[in-house]
Amino acid sequence: MANKKFKIKKGDQVMVIAGDDKGKTAQVLKVLKKKDAVIVEGCKLAIKAVKPTEENKDGGFVKKEMPIHISNVKKVEA
Repeated sequence: MANKKFKIKKGDQVMVIAGDDKGKTAQVLKVLKKKDAVIVEGCKLAIKAVKPTEENKDGGFVKKEMPIHISNVKKVEA
């Protein structure tokens, strides 16, 4: 299978053009090539349950960024 090439890379400023966070501008934290998705800082937040660990004694809930399909973001010139 050929390597996929995206114009969006980690650290780029992007604008979300579809979904609940439409219109938000933020930085790309990670590019997921296998899923054709990106993780954008502060967008598409989900609340995840976390078990208690040594670092997090209480456990509880954590807000986490979820992947957004790459077609739903566009690169913004800085």
